[in-house]
Amino acid sequence: GRLPHLRDSVEGSLRLKRMLSRDTQGPDAKKRKTANGDAAQPIHQAKMKSLLVKWGGMTDAVMKHVLEECSLDELNHLINTNYMPNKFDQRKTPGELTRQHLLQLKERELGGGSRIDVVSAFKLRWKLALDAEKVLRALTHKDLRYVINTYDGSQTLEDVVNEASVSVDEDDNTLSAVPTGPGPMVMGRFNRLELIDPLADAAVFGDANLTFCMNLATHRKGFGHVGRVIATTFEEVETLRERYKEIDTSIAFLEEHHAEVYHGVDCTRIALDPRFDGMESRLGAVYYNFPHSGAVQGFFDSHPMVNWRHENLMRLFFRALRHFVKPGGIVKVSSNAGAVGVRYSYIVGSAIENEFLHTETMPFLEWHLHRYGRSYGDKRDVYKRPDAKNNQSYNAQNANSDMVYCFCYSPTGNTLPKQSIRMPPSMQTLINCKDGPFKNMGPGPARENMAKQLHSRFLTEVSGTHVG
Repeated sequence: GRLPHLRDSVEGSLRLKRMLSRDTQGPDAKKRKTANGDAAQPIHQAKMKSLLVKWGGMTDAVMKHVLEECSLDELNHLINTNYMPNKFDQRKTPGELTRQHLLQLKERELGGGSRIDVVSAFKLRWKLALDAEKVLRALTHKDLRYVINTYDGSQTLEDVVNEASVSVDEDDNTLSAVPTGPGPMVMGRFNRLELIDPLADAAVFGDANLTFCMNLATHRKGFGHVGRVIATTFEEVETLRERYKEIDTSIAFLEEHHAEVYHGVDCTRIALDPRFDGMESRLGAVYYNFPHSGAVQGFFDSHPMVNWRHENLMRLFFRALRHFVKPGGIVKVSSNAGAVGVRYSYIVGSAIENEFLHTETMPFLEWHLHRYGRSYGDKRDVYKRPDAKNNQSYNAQNANSDMVYCFCYSPTGNTLPKQSIRMPPSMQTLINCKDGPFKNMGPGPARENMAKQLHSRFLTEVSGTHVG
């Protein structure tokens, strides 16, 4: 009985759950529907079959799953370019290589995963030429902010730049500070110094040991902000106490700083969480640092049998935020530029399709709030302790490639189509999979049992329960 506008924010999550719940195996199983509800079309099936025959992959369950998930455009690309996955690759299977190839194709349009300043992000959004970029880079802070906020493609860029030069900023607020400073640098400083709306609430998702929330609460108190910090963890507090001895002290610290601490929060399902009732269009800033859907033993994060979880995490996260972030509110998601679980394109792509404009990608270490105790967010935290000094406790990736992807919510008022989601593998696909934990397993009950366990874990996860 949620409000209709909130139903949309959780519809994709419920669709995933239905899909996994209905999934049966064997010859009696109904024809499975594609992620967006349509049964696969005959033309899609024909193109898929021709590729499988050409690549000798008719018995490759992973490859079949990857191709089932392709759009017609992607299948045509694979056929027309004569793409052929390397069967002899030592590290990746043909299915993984094909999926990677298609992702890299998409990523070319989004720009790279590394540093993109405010001007480059604006140029990318409007597909502007190089000479336009030169003009923008020469503008003062006042004029550049005016152009970025005003330009909508209906006038020429030159006209908007001329308007900017005669515009007068009458608001005496933080955004009008240093009006004559160099535009790109001053706007970049705003992002780095975290000069957010002092009156609006800020929410943090997935902060396992709450150290980032403590940082943010201290920062907001120092600036005299009156907006609350809503600190959330995915795990329940009992699990956190096992992993982080100091968690109760951290919670007490946050409560002293007028923060609210919620446990067991799934950021893709906040519309179903009664603790978020009444927060619609209230959040002025949202943070999610190093999102991850949890490791699955035996599989690399990039493997198609498990990677759909990471992509859907971002798609459903941004769709859920549409109803809770106020127009003009900011969202910051930090991640490693080379991450293969939650790829940068999942973050940026999911944001853009939900009307969150990509405003900048800045190096994590340049961010005012970067000094906090990174953690794995799973059971490894029991024996690997956070060390906030220079993030040495978290050594999975090169810290210089850690980025903060910055977005601004700019709703158009249009009704968006249903959130597209990446399909989970069917039970039959899992049983036929020859990778990861299934690699050296023959046919029989052990294989089926492993597939059932994995399938059951996926179902538990999409129901909002953390595993691992």
